Amino acid sequence: MVKFLKPGKVAIILSGRFAGKKVVIVKNVDDGTKERQYAHAIVAGIERYPLKVTKRMSQKRVVKRSRIKPFIKVINYKHLMPTRYTFELEDIKQIVNQECFKEPSQRVTAKKAVKKALQDRYKAGKNAWFFAKLRF
Repeated sequence: MVKFLKPGKVAIILSGRFAGKKVVIVKNVDDGTKERQYAHAIVAGIERYPLKVTKRMSQKRVVKRSRIKPFIKVINYKHLMPTRYTFELEDIKQIVNQECFKEPSQRVTAKKAVKKALQDRYKAGKNAWFFAKLRF
């Protein structure tokens, strides 16, 4: 069987609190670990998407509406639906790893770094589909 859930692949979460949210796979574990004995992936995604911006808006309002709220999570493969899209994640890969889930303070710093990386990507105009809210 071909492994298609690889780092950089964009997926959609199917169940739970973040159902319907887009994520990018940072690290995949096909065989499972001692704590999680199932195939899972470490993902980084967008909890709150940026809002629509128009020409008439002031710069202050544009900055406020362009904010992103990220999340990082370990998710079972069964709760992910892969898409055809990929995402460059060199800057996120070093930040988010298995160790950042051990302590809440490490998780907070990882989230802040992911937020900065995603907002820079959004402002550059790259991967527009990833930053648009899923409509269904």
